[in-house]
Amino acid sequence: ISKIEIERASKRVKLNIYTAKPGVIIGKGGAGIEALKGKLANLVDRKNLLINIVEVKNAEANAQLMAENIAAQLEKRVSFRRAMKQSIQRAMRLGAKGVKTACSGRLGGAEIARTEQYHEGTIPLQTLRADIDYGFAEADTTYGKIGVKVWVYNGEVLPTKKVEKKEEVNA
Repeated sequence: ISKIEIERASKRVKLNIYTAKPGVIIGKGGAGIEALKGKLANLVDRKNLLINIVEVKNAEANAQLMAENIAAQLEKRVSFRRAMKQSIQRAMRLGAKGVKTACSGRLGGAEIARTEQYHEGTIPLQTLRADIDYGFAEADTTYGKIGVKVWVYNGEVLPTKKVEKKEEVNA
């Protein structure tokens, strides 16, 4: 699951679930959605609950899905360097302008925890108009938890409102 949007109107609740694999959530014959509606029925009126499942097209360019993918690989004992570098390369191939990944914890089973990070391209974290996607996940390994952070830079968000320059009047 990449993200969940909740829209609340006066008497209805609309849930948008963004995921790379919608078939896993939907289940056979929509059984997964019905189970989800059953669990949410006590929080919201059952009649006024809408659930939309939206497929994320570029799963490898989505920061949250990348972080969860790296965490899953770490739990399967894949080298953290290899997992991070491969996910960076896949995201850059799909058109990201910059990717940064960081793993923190007892990397490789070391006694002393540390943080290692790799990046490719540009990641302007101090630029407000930059479209940066951020994701975080934790991997539960035999040595403890390893935190995975991912930043994906997709370009700049241009302001929608045009700023007009005032002309100076000479007297």
